[in-house]
Amino acid sequence: MIKILRYTEYLYLAVAAISLYKIATLWSINPKDTYIFIFFAIVSVAMFVFRRRYRKRFEQRKKENQ
Repeated sequence: MIKILRYTEYLYLAVAAISLYKIATLWSINPKDTYIFIFFAIVSVAMFVFRRRYRKRFEQRKKENQ
């Protein structure tokens, strides 16, 4: 279970990286189209941080209960 949570964290970082790439490539062509990718990048990084904290708390509780 914890391994799956660890992989989903990095999936959010991958989405953020792809979004940042799209922002960089589309910004000079049409900046209006990049706003959705900016949103995806911000949300993906926020979800990465949230999931990481949640997983660390879960692991710590598991250690305390053992």
